[in-house]
Amino acid sequence: MKRILITGGAGFLGSHLCERLLSEGHDVICLDNFFTGHKNNIAHLMGQAHFELIRHDIINPIYLEVDEIYNLACPASPVHYQFNPIKTIKTNVMGAINVLGIAKRTRAKVLQASTSEVYGDPDVHPQRESYWGRVNPIGIRSCYDEGKRAAECLMMDYRRQNAVNTKIARIFNTYGPRMAVNDGRVVSNFILQALQNRDITVYGDGSHTRSFCYAGDLIDGLIRLMNTPDDFFGPVNIGNPGEFTILQLARLVIELTGSTSQIVFQPLPSDDPAQRKPDIALAREKLGWQPTISLEKGLIGTIAYFKEILKTA
Repeated sequence: MKRILITGGAGFLGSHLCERLLSEGHDVICLDNFFTGHKNNIAHLMGQAHFELIRHDIINPIYLEVDEIYNLACPASPVHYQFNPIKTIKTNVMGAINVLGIAKRTRAKVLQASTSEVYGDPDVHPQRESYWGRVNPIGIRSCYDEGKRAAECLMMDYRRQNAVNTKIARIFNTYGPRMAVNDGRVVSNFILQALQNRDITVYGDGSHTRSFCYAGDLIDGLIRLMNTPDDFFGPVNIGNPGEFTILQLARLVIELTGSTSQIVFQPLPSDDPAQRKPDIALAREKLGWQPTISLEKGLIGTIAYFKEILKTA
């Protein structure tokens, strides 16, 4: 049994990770400030003897004794991370420093949940871990993109200078149950609009692409990365290499929901990447990992979740 800290543990992905690690018999400390996380995501875990919840903002130091840390704390959708961009970059940078401080003191392993957004609007496709990216450092997305790049830098510097056991996962677009209703992400937006028979809003002409990974597959990849030998640290792309245009996604959601929604087009937001697809050769080699859930199958489960949410709204 390991003592495991999950920052952002009440969020979409964090709550699934808490659930999975508890099922494996570990002590789990869920730390969250509830900006985008929600108690409903972890309410069913509250009575378990090996689960502990701490309301705390990771930009402030905290002293805990743990064996492993998954650093997931940070708003991840543009609606949320652009709400307070200064706080977003503080969460990325100061949050990383604080979890690395815990790890340095306790000799814990740290897994940094980084992002495909470190690649920016890429001119290499698909994106490999060796690609340095094309990010606008002064744009409206830079608080998140550059914040995650800075967090990766800190993970590597603490590893080189202080021998902290760090690992970096670059997470591509992920979806599934417990996505926030108001997060503005393309999957949740389309599903909610379709279920309510409202117009489905596509930004741009719908030709830009994304690769969508189901939450369960993503969590499996994170755990496999944490369990790799100490001399392997990544970064590793964790995502589904299946590539779809946004227009394809919109049409699939309409089909699966049986919606009467129409597709409408709006101008593309600033610095929105034109294409996104992970090269997961390294994950296959080092983690023995690849996604197993198809987009259609994952959407069916996600649609069912949002139907229940709308019933109680």
